[in-house]
Amino acid sequence: MSLSDRLRAARGESLAPELAPGDPSAAQSLEPTTPDGPAGVPAPLRSIPTTNATQVPKASQPATPITSALPEPDALITLKERASAALFERVGARLNNPSLTEDQLHALVRTELNKVVEDETVPLTAEQRQRLISDIQDDVLGHGPLERLLADPTVTEIMVNGPDMIYIEQRGRLTRSSARFTSEEHLRQVIERIVSRIGRRIDESSPLVDARLADGSRVNAVIPPLAVNGSSLTIRKFSKDPFKVNDLIGFGTLTPEMAELLRACVQARLNIIVSGGTGSGKTTLLNVLSSFIPESERIVTIEDAVELQMQQDHVVRLEARPANIEGKGEISIRDLVRNSLRMRPDRIVVGEVRGGETLDMLQAMNTGHDGSLSTVHANSPRDAVARLETLVLMAGMDLPLRAIREQIASAVDVIIQLTRLRDGTRRVTAVTEVQGMEGQTVTLQDAFLFDYSAGVGPDGKFLGKPVSTGVRPRFTDQFKEMGITLSPRVFDVPTPPGTNR
Repeated sequence: MSLSDRLRAARGESLAPELAPGDPSAAQSLEPTTPDGPAGVPAPLRSIPTTNATQVPKASQPATPITSALPEPDALITLKERASAALFERVGARLNNPSLTEDQLHALVRTELNKVVEDETVPLTAEQRQRLISDIQDDVLGHGPLERLLADPTVTEIMVNGPDMIYIEQRGRLTRSSARFTSEEHLRQVIERIVSRIGRRIDESSPLVDARLADGSRVNAVIPPLAVNGSSLTIRKFSKDPFKVNDLIGFGTLTPEMAELLRACVQARLNIIVSGGTGSGKTTLLNVLSSFIPESERIVTIEDAVELQMQQDHVVRLEARPANIEGKGEISIRDLVRNSLRMRPDRIVVGEVRGGETLDMLQAMNTGHDGSLSTVHANSPRDAVARLETLVLMAGMDLPLRAIREQIASAVDVIIQLTRLRDGTRRVTAVTEVQGMEGQTVTLQDAFLFDYSAGVGPDGKFLGKPVSTGVRPRFTDQFKEMGITLSPRVFDVPTPPGTNR
């Protein structure tokens, strides 16, 4: 195997096709381990497991000087370990200095790390040197092998199924990444670093947690004993610049006509539920809908883990809190919804309803807090109504089913259904008006439906789009009362209208 192949194998990159599948070099990785010390300070990196018989010396043992003309893969591992240990000796407790900003801390580590690498006798190319510095810096201050995936704007989701199995969603498709952690311990350190930054904890007594990154990306972590094959980490990334309505139109999620209708619905203070499955884009659409709220209104957002990207100034953001290690101090979504009613909100935005807080939200919608927004997990508008019924029952109130349905029918005005199609795209497949009750049934009427009749293009993408059913919703009368006008083209019918539900 050539020198370049050995170096690529040490970095965990894919090798040339001629490399035999069983070659042990392919399993090696340059990703380091950064165990945290008792005080949370990254300690010297430990040895990295390899598939060959060569034993890498521990960081505490003196490293044997390397005098070869160019570094071998094991030598690179040892070099990385030694450089990390030297870096820790130089910066030490300064990593936890509260007077240093994040930028100052990164600058300090880069400066000291450059000095450490310059002191090494191993000859490195400029590319190898930069990769070594970047890898160590990612482990000391960042998220290790995930750092490059987080920086890639085309990656929308990262799924870690164990230290050596990382999948990513890229352009709507799932693929396995060549990145990997060096060990289960390495993965656990990154998880603990993420959750500790927002005051959460994860251990055997509390082995799963919802958290967020500094940019608002949603994080879910599960560790053993719940995660049998090693710790699991899922990161739902959000764009640094929130998507605007024109972005969703460009993606094909919305049509211009639908966007005009939804803007009018928000401005007319209709209560809207965004329904969809996991990963269908509910939070993204909720962000876009919230951007239509006038700047003059006071908004209170309520979430499990803060991820909404509101674009107004007058926003109060509330986040639920789990119980502490003694099982006390929990503040639930329901507690926050109740408290928000005392905060003089013009709009209440609940990131997702998933329990008894649904009853409180419906009551708020029915008692003067019009224009509220929320999301729910469901596969169709009709399923969304059934899901809301079930969630209200979770509040523990012994309410008759008809009373619950009347609450839903009078509180919710519009249900927007999002679907992640087989081609990986996310589309609005229905905009449905909640009209009221007929007997024991909540009546719904579709204003827009997705047209599947256009078929699939040669690239596997659906060619259809959401189209008007030709039925003008009753709530458009409210638009006239508020002076909101719609273009006549909004309800044009390019295809035969859909059927009533």
